[in-house]
Amino acid sequence: MIGELDSDVVVRYFRGKSILITGSTGFLGKVLVEKILRVQPDVKKLFLLIRSADVESAKQRVETEVTGREIFQILKEKHGNGFEGFIQEKVCPLPGDIMYENLGLGPAKLREIWKEIDIIVNGAATTNFYERYDVAFDTNVMGAKHICEFAKRCSKLKMLLHVSTAYVAGEQEGIVLEKPFHLGETLREGTHLDIESELNLIKETRRELKTNRSSEKAERRTMKELGLNRAREFGWPNTYVFTKAMGEMLLGHLRGDLPVVIVRPSIITSVLNEPLPGWMEGVRTIDSFIIGYAKQNLSIFLVDLDLIMDVIPGDMVVNGMMVAMAAHSVEQAQQQSIYHLTSSVRHPAPYAVLAECVHRYFLHNPLMRSGGKNSEPLRPSRMRFFRTLPRFRAYMAVKFRPPLEVLRLLNIALCGAFSRLYHELGRKYRYVMHIAELYAPYALFKGCFDDSNTERLRVAMASNDGQDKSSRGYEDFGFDPKCIDWDDYFYRVHIPGVVKYLCD
Repeated sequence: MIGELDSDVVVRYFRGKSILITGSTGFLGKVLVEKILRVQPDVKKLFLLIRSADVESAKQRVETEVTGREIFQILKEKHGNGFEGFIQEKVCPLPGDIMYENLGLGPAKLREIWKEIDIIVNGAATTNFYERYDVAFDTNVMGAKHICEFAKRCSKLKMLLHVSTAYVAGEQEGIVLEKPFHLGETLREGTHLDIESELNLIKETRRELKTNRSSEKAERRTMKELGLNRAREFGWPNTYVFTKAMGEMLLGHLRGDLPVVIVRPSIITSVLNEPLPGWMEGVRTIDSFIIGYAKQNLSIFLVDLDLIMDVIPGDMVVNGMMVAMAAHSVEQAQQQSIYHLTSSVRHPAPYAVLAECVHRYFLHNPLMRSGGKNSEPLRPSRMRFFRTLPRFRAYMAVKFRPPLEVLRLLNIALCGAFSRLYHELGRKYRYVMHIAELYAPYALFKGCFDDSNTERLRVAMASNDGQDKSSRGYEDFGFDPKCIDWDDYFYRVHIPGVVKYLCD
């Protein structure tokens, strides 16, 4: 059972706490750091694990990649000239990396941190769908192992919160439950996953590449293909979700009696409400479609417009994380809990809503075609959508393969006069097909994420806040997608955010 919980309880919970956060230079990490500092300036200390060589470079990265970002503008205005002093007092950059044992920290710093930390938030991850297997494994799998071992050494730790992804479910259909992965579990019947064997496979592949003196490009391609092949061998669509699933398995297996909360967001989109509506960093799956359409570089897209698009704004994810931290520390249960921070069950929106909003927005607000003084607005045309991967492949083969073949023959006949053009167009064709293959599991996803555990958190907040809300109010920690008008959010908030922050 979740204990008494309201917005004031959540805010008070973070007073005097020391929190270790990994992944603070990422989008979600910045939103979390800003939120804690804004709603609870009496937090004791935020230790930010930063990949860097020393304290000075770690501090520099925090200043430029975290607190120097536009999302901290309200906090800067609130503190005025005292902002830098406030940050120096509350934020402690730690040069280290979760891919190493003890997070790469020295003995003296370790002893200090082990005594100090109340909460750990592990948000560090590599999210590239087509990442090198060794890189993804080091961060998403070994990183989870190292953070768990580190957490068990923290003498007063209340809990470890781990950020995963709802798409560890792979390509499951129907209702996907908030249940843990067990060690060795796979998504393909008749297979068994041995994480130690995967690590040995990576080491052996590295040795072979080194022995053969493979080029850096060949090594990168080999390791990427290895990750994709291993993921598909066990039923996952890409290296990212495969390694995130293995990370969850290790956490569940190694945690002992350590209280662990795993949050699984779906596709995280721009900030909905505060501190800065529309703010975002990094191109998400749906943003590739928005940017391509805005620039009129994309005339076709692989997506079934009738399927549910599961997205959740970044500030809602952070609100859910903070409420879960407070709830489980109040509860003080030595258990593992999983929360889907998603929208497909609670407040589903089909891809058709996004497609219509995108067309309408750029019809009214077209980007300008680059051309100096004579620049003209890019007038959008309707995009063609394909509901299945075979249909998309067939269209690409009929529409683009014949011209490429003609160009190839011309290039041969004219002794390589069109070599550069042929190779460039061929590269673009292969890239489009590759992206379609990688995005297909999301654009054609036929599952819905059950959020029963998350709903219990929402109910606890709503029932205890009641009608007479505090000055901060429940809305300061709202994470109910039902309150979102999807059409309004995409047209008024998200798409303008994509244009402002992601379109060069």
